[in-house]
Amino acid sequence: MTRSLVQSDNQPITSLQSLHYYGQSIWLDYIRRSLINSGELQELVDSGKVQGVTSNPAIFQTAIAGSTDYDQVLNVLEQVQDRDALSIYEELAIADIQAAADILLPTYIRTQKQDGYVSLEVSPYLADKTAETIAEAHRLWQAVARPNLMIKVPATPEGIAAIEALIGNGINVNITLLFSQSAYEKVADAYLAGLERFAAQGGNVSQVASVASFFISRIDTAIDGLLNAQLSANSDSHTCNFLRGLLGKSAIANAKLTYRKYQQLYTSPRWQKLAEKGAHPQRLLWASTGSKNPHYRDVVYVEELIGADTVNTVPPVTLAAFLDHGQPRLSLPEQIEAAEAVLLKLEQVGISLSQIADHLLQQGIKLFQDAFDALLSAVARKRETILGDQIDRMTYRLPPALDEAVQMHLFEWRQSGKIRRLWAQDASLWTDTDENYWLGWLGITDDQLAHLDPLKQVVQAVRSRDFTHVVLLGMGGSSLGPEVMKQTFGKTPNFPELHILDSTDPAQIRAIESRINLPRTLFIVSSKSGSTLEPHIFKQYFFDRVQQIVGVEAAGQQFIAITDPSSQLQQIAINDRFYQTFLGLPCIGGRYSVLSNFGMVPAALMGVDIARFLRLTEEMVHSCAPSVPAEDNPGVVLGTILGVLANQGYDKVTLTTSPSIASLGAWLEQLLAESTGKIGKGIIPIDQEALSTPEKYGRDRLFIYIRLESAPNLAQDAAIALLEQSGFPVVRIAVATPEHLGQEFFRWEIATAVAGAILEINPFDQPDVEASKIATKQLMLDYEKTRILSTAEPLTTQLEIQIYSAPHDKDAFAKAAIENSLTSYLRSHLNRLKPGDYFALLAYIEMNPVYYECLQAIRHAIRDAKQVATCLGFGPRFLHSTGQVYKGGPNTGVFLQITNEPENDLDIPGQNYSFGVVKAAQAQGDFQVLAERNRRLLRLHLSQNTQADLELLQTAVRIALI
Repeated sequence: MTRSLVQSDNQPITSLQSLHYYGQSIWLDYIRRSLINSGELQELVDSGKVQGVTSNPAIFQTAIAGSTDYDQVLNVLEQVQDRDALSIYEELAIADIQAAADILLPTYIRTQKQDGYVSLEVSPYLADKTAETIAEAHRLWQAVARPNLMIKVPATPEGIAAIEALIGNGINVNITLLFSQSAYEKVADAYLAGLERFAAQGGNVSQVASVASFFISRIDTAIDGLLNAQLSANSDSHTCNFLRGLLGKSAIANAKLTYRKYQQLYTSPRWQKLAEKGAHPQRLLWASTGSKNPHYRDVVYVEELIGADTVNTVPPVTLAAFLDHGQPRLSLPEQIEAAEAVLLKLEQVGISLSQIADHLLQQGIKLFQDAFDALLSAVARKRETILGDQIDRMTYRLPPALDEAVQMHLFEWRQSGKIRRLWAQDASLWTDTDENYWLGWLGITDDQLAHLDPLKQVVQAVRSRDFTHVVLLGMGGSSLGPEVMKQTFGKTPNFPELHILDSTDPAQIRAIESRINLPRTLFIVSSKSGSTLEPHIFKQYFFDRVQQIVGVEAAGQQFIAITDPSSQLQQIAINDRFYQTFLGLPCIGGRYSVLSNFGMVPAALMGVDIARFLRLTEEMVHSCAPSVPAEDNPGVVLGTILGVLANQGYDKVTLTTSPSIASLGAWLEQLLAESTGKIGKGIIPIDQEALSTPEKYGRDRLFIYIRLESAPNLAQDAAIALLEQSGFPVVRIAVATPEHLGQEFFRWEIATAVAGAILEINPFDQPDVEASKIATKQLMLDYEKTRILSTAEPLTTQLEIQIYSAPHDKDAFAKAAIENSLTSYLRSHLNRLKPGDYFALLAYIEMNPVYYECLQAIRHAIRDAKQVATCLGFGPRFLHSTGQVYKGGPNTGVFLQITNEPENDLDIPGQNYSFGVVKAAQAQGDFQVLAERNRRLLRLHLSQNTQADLELLQTAVRIALI
């Protein structure tokens, strides 16, 4: 019959009264909100059955995950403010600890600080970190703010050092996971040294208490396992009897001898000096006293360990059993010689207690870490349930072998604490170079929310000046994030319309200028380094144009700069009297900067509610926090899928987005390609490739479907479902509303960092982007000297479209030269595509709807005919994006570069070159570096009649594929 702990059902309690008589206290190894709220704990304390309470991660995991006790308060907490799993757990746990401490406070006072304690454990992740353990213990001590709290610290070498410091600071400590006499001696010495330090500082040592938690049943479990293994392997009856005689004896023998050591220590002259000042002895606490072996008496580890100045912390079932049939006696001083004999016999059969103790310490830490992970997982899941559609959801379906590999990596990430290392900015997670410097984006949402006032003031001022347009002048990370905001949110009533310029194509610049009213346009010059070529010449052009209309003095008032501190652009902004300069954080790279000023300033100026946007983003930040175990951490799960599948050949990540958030793909394209494509490795992002039927794809694809739940596309739904049914790996991300895109920005940044660690590359540098910039700069310098932009000879001069190959590639077109047609050259080039390759169109032409549709038709024709992934990028913007993976990633790309003769060039004020020259130099620099990397490459130079030539090219491709 199951009884409540508070019900005696006429059972005598003399057994517990006898324990008190013998000098032993009973502490309950259990805590739960309902135990407190129901009055059960109060009754246990009032009746004298329990004099203290201990907790650990496993206990809280059972309490929070295995009950509904905390559901209501979780709902209330999340309604007040979203937070991560660790802070939620701590709020719940601290409230329980405080309530239990208040119940036990009369016991604490009555026993003159001997009993009445409740324990709270520091994070088990800190077991090997002294300074962090000390800091966390202080934090918890202050948070609980109860004199009868004990902070639990494990008896690792680092923990023992922390124990001395904490006792020396007057903090009560419960030292846990003790398994050997030698470890106990070190713990006791740390306690005495801490008291001596506290006394030397003028502290009242009578205010400090400690227990040394010595674990019992785990020792028998471990040693009995070794004894049984020897019994199975031995047939000699004498030996077997000898071995059987040791079963179930080791833990109690070990405890008895440790208790003897305790008695010796606390009669020493060193202790007497402290005792004279009122110090309390550090009592031995018997832990893990529930019997694990059904063949042993269920109260054996209570009955055999009774002695003065000790504590036994028991689980509820053991407490109930002892109340029912426990037989107390003063057992600890008994049979000491027999205990010594047991340990000697263990040595004789080759069992080392010290080795087992070391193993059990590490195992105990691991068990607590696993329990803590399970606890935080449970909290994270309950939090997500409460959040509902406030948090973007992700699901995935992988072929079995890939899924197994992903699960293994997730397990390894959790076991080795890698997500905590990522948040701790540990560069050794990657290549151990400078990665730690580039992780400022981890805390950017908090930082932005704390500094919204300057941005709000500028937004208000801009609206008061009646600007109708805002033009962002930037490239790469400075422009792609704002472009997502522009394309997603569009024109907000009563706010200026945002435009993005990130092309040196003269027609593109003219197209932007034609859409704006210059006197009523605010320009944002955005460059992290402050020296990027394109924003610099964009600024020169439009600053000159504004000056011509409003005058030299007033022009600067139509310009805002976003740049890192002390950059060249910051100085230009000062010199030209810009209206405002917003500074970025140097510790955030461009492609990770969307949630910083580089993304949020333009978004705010176009009317996005940045405060709400960032608060919604914070919910994903909390979901990806270091406290959330890998399997439940959405950023880590996605990054693991990306990294593991790329390593197994599924490196073509095909991004499918709902139409109204389609611009997210270009941002993701840069993040993935520029971060992972280096040293011959990389993820090839495939954006804006229309979905087709399964037979059109090679088995190197991972499909990621980012679906806007408020505007679903049924055709996309059906196509993705068919691919999933056909065995392709598919990840689905459900975005509740456009305002939730910030959650995706952060999820994918975490995921990219994780994928980089799995690929063993640095996800924060871009060496091959720099190579293209250097090549372009040299071409520009040569042009300024000679007024000629050098170029190679075309493969033929007899065609309207000029054709160029890389020097190492000319032999590949020898057969095509015989026919000497555009089709023959294209056929030779496209026939180089093989399974696992991808095809990339690199178009240095205006990015307009007509040209875009023509190039899309070309890529899809090649995809369908060759079953390879295809990419389309407009230059020079892709140079700051996919250009990195094209040059530094795996040599699996086949490239077709398209340039044209500008119909109407555009001069750059203050320079002796034009935008057309810059664009041509960038294309040639790109071609040059691709050639140096031995890429399969062909260049087509179109005439000024670009549209006609594109139509000709489209026809030629179609024929070449036959």
